Amino acid sequence: MFFDHYSYWIVIILFVIGLYTVMSRSNLIKKMIGLSLFQISVFLFYITMGKIEGGTAPILVDAPDTVYSNPLPHVLILTAIVVGVATTALGLSLVVRIKETYDTIDEDEIRDMEDVK
Repeated sequence: MFFDHYSYWIVIILFVIGLYTVMSRSNLIKKMIGLSLFQISVFLFYITMGKIEGGTAPILVDAPDTVYSNPLPHVLILTAIVVGVATTALGLSLVVRIKETYDTIDEDEIRDMEDVK
Protein backbone atom coordinates (compact mmCIF):
# COMPACT_ATOMS: atom_id res chain seq x y z
CA MET A 1 0.00 0.00 0.00
CA PHE A 2 2.85 2.41 0.81
CA PHE A 3 4.49 2.01 -2.59
CA ASP A 4 1.18 2.37 -4.43
CA HIS A 5 0.69 5.89 -3.07
CA TYR A 6 4.27 7.05 -2.50
CA SER A 7 3.58 10.45 -4.07
CA TYR A 8 0.96 11.19 -1.41
CA TRP A 9 3.46 10.25 1.31
CA ILE A 10 6.00 12.65 -0.21
CA VAL A 11 3.35 15.39 -0.19
CA ILE A 12 2.56 14.72 3.48
CA ILE A 13 6.24 14.69 4.46
CA LEU A 14 6.95 17.98 2.66
CA PHE A 15 3.80 19.51 4.14
CA VAL A 16 4.78 18.58 7.70
CA ILE A 17 8.41 19.68 7.28
CA GLY A 18 7.30 23.04 5.87
CA LEU A 19 4.72 23.59 8.58
CA TYR A 20 7.18 22.61 11.32
CA THR A 21 9.83 24.94 9.91
CA VAL A 22 7.45 27.90 9.79
CA MET A 23 6.20 27.33 13.32
CA SER A 24 9.42 26.41 15.10
CA ARG A 25 12.06 28.75 13.67
CA SER A 26 12.52 32.39 14.51
CA ASN A 27 14.91 33.12 11.63
CA LEU A 28 12.91 34.83 8.88
CA ILE A 29 14.90 33.22 6.03
CA LYS A 30 14.18 29.77 7.45
CA LYS A 31 10.51 30.68 7.70
CA MET A 32 10.53 31.62 4.00
CA ILE A 33 12.12 28.26 3.16
CA GLY A 34 9.42 26.53 5.20
CA LEU A 35 6.71 28.43 3.31
CA SER A 36 8.30 27.38 0.03
CA LEU A 37 8.28 23.72 1.09
CA PHE A 38 4.65 24.13 2.11
CA GLN A 39 3.80 25.55 -1.33
CA ILE A 40 5.70 22.80 -3.12
CA SER A 41 3.75 20.15 -1.23
CA VAL A 42 0.47 21.70 -2.38
CA PHE A 43 1.74 21.88 -5.96
CA LEU A 44 2.72 18.21 -5.91
CA PHE A 45 -0.64 17.28 -4.42
CA TYR A 46 -2.56 18.94 -7.25
CA ILE A 47 -0.28 17.49 -9.92
CA THR A 48 -0.62 14.01 -8.42
CA MET A 49 -4.40 14.26 -8.39
CA GLY A 50 -4.48 15.48 -12.00
CA LYS A 51 -2.82 12.35 -13.39
CA ILE A 52 -5.15 9.56 -14.50
CA GLU A 53 -3.82 6.02 -14.82
CA GLY A 54 -3.76 5.20 -18.52
CA GLY A 55 -4.91 8.68 -19.51
CA THR A 56 -3.51 10.45 -22.54
CA ALA A 57 -3.10 14.09 -23.45
CA PRO A 58 -6.43 15.78 -24.19
CA ILE A 59 -6.00 15.78 -27.94
CA LEU A 60 -9.25 14.71 -29.59
CA VAL A 61 -9.04 11.57 -31.67
CA ASP A 62 -11.76 9.49 -33.26
CA ALA A 63 -11.48 6.64 -30.71
CA PRO A 64 -14.60 6.75 -28.49
CA ASP A 65 -13.05 4.77 -25.61
CA THR A 66 -10.00 7.01 -25.10
CA VAL A 67 -9.38 8.17 -21.52
CA TYR A 68 -8.07 11.73 -21.24
CA SER A 69 -6.16 13.35 -18.40
CA ASN A 70 -7.56 16.65 -17.19
CA PRO A 71 -5.14 19.49 -18.04
CA LEU A 72 -6.75 22.00 -15.66
CA PRO A 73 -4.74 21.06 -12.52
CA HIS A 74 -1.49 21.43 -14.43
CA VAL A 75 -2.50 24.83 -15.79
CA LEU A 76 -3.50 25.99 -12.32
CA ILE A 77 -0.18 24.83 -10.90
CA LEU A 78 1.74 26.76 -13.54
CA THR A 79 -0.08 29.88 -12.43
CA ALA A 80 0.46 29.02 -8.77
CA ILE A 81 4.20 28.55 -9.34
CA VAL A 82 4.45 32.04 -10.82
CA VAL A 83 2.51 33.50 -7.90
CA GLY A 84 4.64 31.49 -5.44
CA VAL A 85 7.88 32.80 -6.93
CA ALA A 86 6.58 36.37 -6.77
CA THR A 87 5.43 35.90 -3.17
CA THR A 88 8.79 34.43 -2.17
CA ALA A 89 10.63 37.31 -3.85
CA LEU A 90 8.45 39.83 -2.03
CA GLY A 91 8.98 38.03 1.29
CA LEU A 92 12.75 37.96 0.82
CA SER A 93 12.78 41.67 -0.09
CA LEU A 94 10.87 42.38 3.14
CA VAL A 95 13.44 40.34 5.06
CA VAL A 96 16.19 42.50 3.53
CA ARG A 97 14.38 45.67 4.62
CA ILE A 98 13.88 44.23 8.12
CA LYS A 99 17.59 43.43 8.27
CA GLU A 100 18.44 47.00 7.27
CA THR A 101 16.09 48.45 9.90
CA TYR A 102 16.73 46.16 12.88
CA ASP A 103 20.18 44.67 12.06
CA THR A 104 18.78 41.18 12.60
CA ILE A 105 16.48 38.68 10.93
CA ASP A 106 15.59 36.86 14.15
CA GLU A 107 11.92 37.31 15.00
CA ASP A 108 12.44 37.01 18.76
CA GLU A 109 15.12 39.72 18.80
CA ILE A 110 12.87 42.05 16.79
CA ARG A 111 10.02 41.51 19.27
CA ASP A 112 12.36 42.24 22.17
CA MET A 113 13.48 45.47 20.48
CA GLU A 114 9.87 46.54 19.96
CA ASP A 115 9.00 45.77 23.61
CA VAL A 116 11.86 47.97 24.82
CA LYS A 117 10.62 50.95 22.79
